[in-house]
Amino acid sequence: MTRIAVGERRALLVRAALRVIAETGVSGASTRAIVAEAGMSLASFHYAFRSHDEMMRELVAHVVEAESRVAFAALRPGDDIRAMLREALHAFLGYVVADPEHERVMQELVQYCLRTPGMQSLAREQYDSYYRAVSELLVEGATAAGISWTVPLADLARLVVTTTDGVTLAYLVDRDAAAATRVLDRAADNLAALAVPLAAVLAPARSVAALAVPSTGSVRS
Repeated sequence: MTRIAVGERRALLVRAALRVIAETGVSGASTRAIVAEAGMSLASFHYAFRSHDEMMRELVAHVVEAESRVAFAALRPGDDIRAMLREALHAFLGYVVADPEHERVMQELVQYCLRTPGMQSLAREQYDSYYRAVSELLVEGATAAGISWTVPLADLARLVVTTTDGVTLAYLVDRDAAAATRVLDRAADNLAALAVPLAAVLAPARSVAALAVPSTGSVRS
């Protein structure tokens, strides 16, 4: 094939891997099957990736980055946190509905890794990438909305990932986008209840600081 840059070659192979896994499952996504789907040679694969595992990690990063991009694009400074959460979750669902095969691949990949000796670490890495992406979104949303979270960020991120996981799996089964939207709206409402205005957090700190400042007035005998 025509000589192309390494970055583009990697992207083509990842997209080919997504198509192969969607059709045959992870067990059928051998290096040979992937390069055949991409119209490349084995040499081209090894020029782009050091191993099959490296390519699978790139696949996970590719999908998580795409999900994060659409969710971040939905954040609008000036909106309240409930509206931001709803828009971000709607954007995520829109990504799933537009290309459910990507999400089916991610579900398949986790199950395959959990039952395959030596592959469990990739499943953990996949979920760690979910938690990081959601944590960044929650921090960005809090800043934009001027709020502070009342529970640890790690717990909040896990709650979001658990919710979107369940909604995604249910949608892959029944393809009921309206029901998925209703669930995500309720999730956004519940998450918003865990936020307080940043001013309410800062006010007590300012009061304590003011009490700590010594008086500069003179004392007369």
